Amino acid sequence: MSAAERDAAGPACRSARIRQYPGMRAAADSTPPPAIPLNGAEILLDPLGALVWPAEHLVAMSDLHLEKGSSFARRGQMLPPYDTEDTLARAEQVIARWRPRIVIALGDSLHDRTGAERLQPSAFARLRTIQASRTFIWIAGNHDPDPAPLLGGEWAREVTIGALTFRHEPSRTAQAGEVAGHLHPSARLVVRGRSIRRKCFATDERRMVLPALGAYAGGLNVRHPALSGLFAGAFQAHMLGAARTYRMEARACLSD
Repeated sequence: MSAAERDAAGPACRSARIRQYPGMRAAADSTPPPAIPLNGAEILLDPLGALVWPAEHLVAMSDLHLEKGSSFARRGQMLPPYDTEDTLARAEQVIARWRPRIVIALGDSLHDRTGAERLQPSAFARLRTIQASRTFIWIAGNHDPDPAPLLGGEWAREVTIGALTFRHEPSRTAQAGEVAGHLHPSARLVVRGRSIRRKCFATDERRMVLPALGAYAGGLNVRHPALSGLFAGAFQAHMLGAARTYRMEARACLSD
């Protein structure tokens, strides 16, 4: 979203406050992302779609859907076979920017149960680099419910660290501190007569749903009941921009 688009959107769409953290900083050439509270923790939102928790030196990303293209090809629907490399490139950018000690992938990291067997050697090499010298945890998803030893790292159904619990699918009851994926939130608005739709974080500052990092992952509108119904009251959409995220009240977003 450009500055002009942000200005046209008015006060409903604005950048959150910026705060620096001495223990975990973005690379010198990066714009610091917004800082927001989440169940007592203070987190950052990376514009590529990852959650950053400086106090724990932690990065969480969701719904990589690696090998989605090859999965579709097996069923006769041909897509360009570059989604895995593109998705891993995004993950590499996040890791290089923050240099975390812990990385959590929130499920549906593979598009199907045999996705790891179709990964190319270059993809395995990139994964090993991403995992080097840090704890890397794969959370079970509905597309990849079982451990995939070929991927390396650790595997869990969910992980609780301090005030936050990381799992794939959001609970249907309000869970304070829950960080989940699965629903691929996106937000839509119209600026100067042009429709803009972007992946987004959805949060009421008690729980959060992360956008999908996967190149071929679609998006569910934040106004859809499956998403809006997770929050007891007002909640916000933090739309992904080229270099930062932009906060909007979800009620100001447009339905599809």
